[in-house]
Amino acid sequence: MRRIEFENAFYADEGDWIESLLVTAETTLDLAALIEPLSRVDLFHHQRVSGGSADRPTYRLTIVAHEPYPFLLGVILRGRAIPNRLALHDGHLSGVVTVTEWEAFRTLADRIQERFGAFELRRVTQVETTGEPLGSGQLGRVLRNELSTEQLTVLHTAYTMGYFDAPRQASADDIATRLDIAQSTFSERLRHAEKRLFGLVFSTDERLSDEDAAE
Repeated sequence: MRRIEFENAFYADEGDWIESLLVTAETTLDLAALIEPLSRVDLFHHQRVSGGSADRPTYRLTIVAHEPYPFLLGVILRGRAIPNRLALHDGHLSGVVTVTEWEAFRTLADRIQERFGAFELRRVTQVETTGEPLGSGQLGRVLRNELSTEQLTVLHTAYTMGYFDAPRQASADDIATRLDIAQSTFSERLRHAEKRLFGLVFSTDERLSDEDAAE
């Protein structure tokens, strides 16, 4: 596996975590067979998501992990820090966290060093806000994964040019000209993109049809 990113994680009880993971691999994976030998992990649900290239497929997993106390997320939370991002890439676990003061960070760094044997501080930034907690950007990632490149391009161009403003700042002809396509092509792509988008928001079944995904 090339990269594993935590999208969200919830502590259940007695060391059990419910985790949502986004996994990018070098080749197609049989996730059920891959996870089955792991004694502390139960696969709850998985699906391949669009957006990755054919030679680097991306999967979304929901797992129940029976983790001991030293699990990194538990150390961060017990250190009264807010996890903003956690990812495993090429054998190294990296993360972004927010703490209230420097002493709290030093304490957290000491705990990580003690329990995992290695810690490297890459950067410190002083901010006025806490940043987005782990999982806050999940909706945006889902939409970017589930919509095709054409659908994202049409929606983004229409949005930035003011097509959805009231009053409207750009016409369908304006958008089509910017995209160098016919006005009828723009209208059709926009309709498919809106249908896909609303389906993701309002559908009770997230597993939409392959036909919709290809539009």
